[in-house]
Amino acid sequence: MKAVIVEEKGKTPTYTPNFKSSKAIAKNAVLMRVKAVAIKNLDRAIASGKHYSVSTKSFNPFVIGTDAVGELEDGRLVYGFGIQGTLSEYAYVDKNQIVPLPKGMNIALAAALPNALMGSVIALMLRAKLKKSEVVLINGATGVTGQVAVQMAKYYGASKVFVTGRNADALKKLEHYGADQLISLTQSSEELSQQIHKLNQEFPIDIVIDYLWGESASVILNTLKGKGAYQHHTRFVNVGAMSGDDLQLSSSILRGTDLVLLGSGLGSWPQDDIDLFFRELLPEAFNLACEKKLFLDTISYNWKEVTQVWNQSLKSNVRLVFKVA
Repeated sequence: MKAVIVEEKGKTPTYTPNFKSSKAIAKNAVLMRVKAVAIKNLDRAIASGKHYSVSTKSFNPFVIGTDAVGELEDGRLVYGFGIQGTLSEYAYVDKNQIVPLPKGMNIALAAALPNALMGSVIALMLRAKLKKSEVVLINGATGVTGQVAVQMAKYYGASKVFVTGRNADALKKLEHYGADQLISLTQSSEELSQQIHKLNQEFPIDIVIDYLWGESASVILNTLKGKGAYQHHTRFVNVGAMSGDDLQLSSSILRGTDLVLLGSGLGSWPQDDIDLFFRELLPEAFNLACEKKLFLDTISYNWKEVTQVWNQSLKSNVRLVFKVA
């Protein structure tokens, strides 16, 4: 079978015309002829051998990719979550995690959106339980998932969406997606705190969706802290840790603030939420994208070019997609 594989641990993935998988076929598996696969941070971590799911396992050559867009035996074009690696001529996907594509939808966009939606829609709607007219702060909004989060927060009825980021151009672009206030993370911690405090005084923040953790999350949490008087109820949902896995959290923040701390990721999602995502939330977002009401920038290459482009530098708000031909 034609596939893109990691042949040796830590090596750049390569295209091969004759890979043979030794893995057994799961009962819930459906065979898909693959059309496109988006490469996420998760895929890169697994390919490098550094992700916790593979770091302690004995190594065998494997196909990269965790999900894909492709064609089923009945001819339907669908998105599917992989049971095995997906950047191959054929791949097995979970029959319970298949979503048909709306007619005319761009396959690169369809491949790129689901991971960003998992990191945004689940956090907003199922963890934070966003209600209409609430105020949302998205910390680290200039990446792929952050820009989708801005659009979906507005779609679901947020009255205000405040966004933080370092890249000035990417931050400015978020205005076109509905961001109401741009907050630069290149300013000092004191200036950042003052800006967030001012916004929170005028428009009390209901939800923080955090993709960074580290210093900026610490500043936000300390800024929300009260000084003896009741503070507005805020749900703080951590989705990523691009600025580091640790921060120092003062107990006074919890005592002085009506605050709920949550995480959103594998391990915090009950099966009912996962089922709801694939049954309702993802199809709804696909329709929005097909109607040109939801946007995500992608860059596509033929899968045979994987070795040449794997280590290529990309803008943080662009998703790499390999098309299978």
